[in-house]
Formats: sequence, C-alpha cells, structure tokens
Amino acid sequence: MWRKHFDITFSILFTLVPIICLGYTMLAHSESLNEVIMATKIVYLGGSFLQYFVFLSIVSLCKIRFSIWLKRVLFICCLILYGSVLTIGYKPYFYRELSMEIVGGAPLLHKSYGFMHSVYFVSVGLFFLVSLSVIIYSYFKKKQVSRTILYLLFLPEAASMLSYFLGRRITQHFDIIPVAYIFAEIMYLLIVYRVTLYDVNDTVIDSMIHNGATGFVSFDEKMRYLGCNETAQKILPVLTTLYVDKKIDETHPAGPAFGWLRQFSENEKKHEFVYRWQKGSEPNDENDKIYNVNADYLYDGKRRLGFLLTLTDETQNRKYIRLLDHYNEDLQREVREKTQHIEEMHDNLIMSLAMMVESRDNSTGGHIKRTSVGVRLLIDEIMHKGGMKLSAEFCKNLIKAAPMHDLGKIAVDDAVLRKPGRFTPEEFEKMKHHAAEGARVIHEILKMTDDDSFHLLAENVAHYHHERWDGSGYPDGLKGEEIPLEARIMAIADVYDALVSKRVYKDSMSFEQADSIILSGMGTQFDPGLKEYYISARPKLEAYYSSIEK
Repeated sequence: MWRKHFDITFSILFTLVPIICLGYTMLAHSESLNEVIMATKIVYLGGSFLQYFVFLSIVSLCKIRFSIWLKRVLFICCLILYGSVLTIGYKPYFYRELSMEIVGGAPLLHKSYGFMHSVYFVSVGLFFLVSLSVIIYSYFKKKQVSRTILYLLFLPEAASMLSYFLGRRITQHFDIIPVAYIFAEIMYLLIVYRVTLYDVNDTVIDSMIHNGATGFVSFDEKMRYLGCNETAQKILPVLTTLYVDKKIDETHPAGPAFGWLRQFSENEKKHEFVYRWQKGSEPNDENDKIYNVNADYLYDGKRRLGFLLTLTDETQNRKYIRLLDHYNEDLQREVREKTQHIEEMHDNLIMSLAMMVESRDNSTGGHIKRTSVGVRLLIDEIMHKGGMKLSAEFCKNLIKAAPMHDLGKIAVDDAVLRKPGRFTPEEFEKMKHHAAEGARVIHEILKMTDDDSFHLLAENVAHYHHERWDGSGYPDGLKGEEIPLEARIMAIADVYDALVSKRVYKDSMSFEQADSIILSGMGTQFDPGLKEYYISARPKLEAYYSSIEK
C-alpha cells in the first residue's frame, strides 16, 4: 500500500510498533534480570521515538509546515532520552533500582524511577497534547484536510495515551500498551488507504493507465527505450519490437518517436505533435485515427531521468472540430450571401431613389451615373499614386455614396427644379437648400444601419459637395480642409460633369474648356491637393465621356 509520495514517517511507524511488541514479548518470557533489562531497552527503543514520528505524521497529514531545524532538535532530544534508557543496569538516570521475581510463571518487576524517567513521562504527555492540538486546529481551520483522516488520527492517539497512563491501574499486572499499538497500526492502515484516494498525482495517473485511453512511452536521456503501456503498443505497434535499454535513432523503425523527442530536446516549446494512424494503405478520414503526442521530461521526484511521450486519442475531437469548421464555413458563406443580398437591395433602393429624384430634373439626365464614374476614376488615381493613403473602406464607401449627393433635390419645388432656363437669384437660393436637405434625408434613410462610417460619409457628400476651397461655397461656407475630403472629391466630379454635359440652358463645353476651368479653380473652388490626381484621371474622364451620348 506504500506510495512514493507518502512521508517516510509511515514506514517508520510500521517498523517501530513490531519492535515494541517484540520487546514486550521478550519481557513476558524473561527468566533473569539481565533478560528483563535487555527486553526493557528494546521496548523503550520504540517508545522513545514512536511519539515523535506519530507527531510528524500528524503534522504531515494535516498539511502544516514544520521547521526542519525544530524536527532535528526534537530528534536529538529523543536520542538523549534513549541514551538514558541504555544506562539501565549501570547508572541510576532512568531506573535507580530494578529487581524482579517470578510470580505464576511470569516476571514481576520492582522499579524505582530516576529523573530521566520523569523527563520521558513528561515528553510523552507533551507530544500527546501537541498532537491533539494539531488535530483539533485542523478540524476547525483546515478545509483541505479530510475529516475522516482526522477522526482516524484521533482514535489511535487517544487509545495509546489511555493505555499508557491508565492501563496499569485498570488491569493491575497485565500491560495493554501492545494492544493499543496494534489498534493504532490498524487505524494507520485505514489512513494509508484513504490517503491513496486523496493523492491526486498517483490516482489520476493510475486511472489513465488502467482505462487504456492514454499511451505512455519512456526513454532515458540517451534516447534508450525504457518501457511503455499496452495502449502505447496498440498506437505504435513498432514498440513491441524494441528491446529495453536499446537506443533509437532516426533510422530505427521507431523513428517518429525519435523525431518528436529530438525536436523537444532542441526546443522545449515544440512539445505537441500529431500522429495519424492509417487503417489502410490510403488515407481515409473515416477510418484513420489521429493522436495528440505530448513530449515532456521524465522525473523521479525532482530528478530528471529522461523523456516521456504521452499519446492521446484525438480522433473524435478532430472530427468534431472539422465538422464544426465546415458548419462555420457554410454559415459564414450563407451570412455573406445574405449580407451581400441585403447590401445589393440597399444599394438598389438608394440608386432608385436617386434616379427618381433625377427624373424630376429636366437638366441633369444621367448626371448621377456619370458623376459616380467620375468619382471612381479619381479614386483609382489616388489609390494608384498612394499619396493620400486612403483606406479601401473609404474608397468603397465614397463610390457607393456618390449617387446620393443630390438626394436633397427631392425637397425642391418643381417650379424651380424643372425650370427650363437659368435660375433667378431667389430661385438659386431655394436650390441651395438641396445640400442640407440631402444630408437630412440620408440621415433618416441610414439611421438604422450598422455601418456608421458609410452613414457619415454619405451625409458629408450630400451636405458639402457645393462648398468651395476659398470658403465662398454653400450651405455653410466651409473653407479649406474644413470641408470633408469626400465632399472635395465629389465636387470635382460634379462640376466636371456639369461643364462637359449639355443642359437645357447651355451647350456642352469641350474637354479643353472644361479642363481649363477646373485647373483655374484649383486653390479657389477646388482642393489644390487633388490637382495631380485630376490631371492623371483626365484622359480616362475624356475617354469615358466620349463613349457616351451627352
């Protein structure tokens, strides 16, 4: 029943009790004074140290830290006590006088005690009181100490003390101390049995080995095979061909194990590996087994002895993860499709609304489509040159928001919006309201969307695309970089389309005339920082407008 992690005091207790009982047996059969003295010294060999080791076992089981120096001092005191026992028959330290007579075939001793016997008596009492105090303290304060263990510790301690201090008075010449010690041994056997249940390290390992779910293979530090359990042999059949103490290398049939250990020895972080066991000659996900291999050091206490490979069947977990991955992929694909469908519906709704507004304006047919292309061409040049470091999300949102820049015209009166000529100053003031109104309309349309960045950008495009770099624009008279970048880009595409397109109140301009106006407006009407991108996009703009009917 002995376990590696048990305190050595357990073994000593089970050694001392038989020695004491041997001494009592010899004492009961003594026929001379010399035999009595020898038997007495054997009895006290156990008696002088038994309570000391009982106390240490109680401290250990109650998980109380005890100074190693104090242990040594107490042990030396026990040695001194037993040294005084050895003077029996020579010096009066333990027994001043000792004689015997045979009564009824048994020896009857007559003793007068020396001062060291009194010290011995007091030491036994002190050990008992301190041990009892530790048990009581642990019962009320130590939640991690088994109450069953505490009960079993108390019983032999109480029985031993009662037999020692009261036994002779109750039974006269019959000594019941050996009986109490045997009872104590039985209690400690029960304690050892219980401790095996509480020793998590050993019980867990034993359970893992017993149930056959995990394989273990051990090697010494020179890669010599030490042994394995049956589960490991089933996982790696080549292990059955290995000789114990035989060194393995990469050329050995057990080469995979060597590879794992070599990687681990070179880098401790590489301790996890995957081993696939194929049932047939070809890989088959349904029949193949997948094992997780963990490499670690093999220890005896704190001493490193070699290496340990642990092989765990991960087949079901891997299949579950693979199934979960497929499910997640299908779910993500379905979500992407649904999201894309919703976005397409959303974009179509916005485009339809923009086209409906445009259909009310006799002068701007096809304007939203052309300006959208113009914005995209400008964005392409900005991204190609990389000078402004725009995010892909910003560019995508601006192209998507471009058709919405004139949505505010839905609130402009038909008499003004559908006028077949130039506006009067009063009519132009009414037309100016479409910018702020467009921002309001877009805010209402997009206020429930989760895409806040697109929401804000679309509002800015509608609200500020008529602002000018020099601050003379409308509706808020913003100046320079106060104007959002998306509105500055939109402004160039908007004005360029107005110049090269035919309206009811004017003919279309040539590309050269429109280009001259745009370039002259850089720094006054338009952001001068966008000049180089406009110049780069100009050939593509001209090619696009040449390909469509204006």
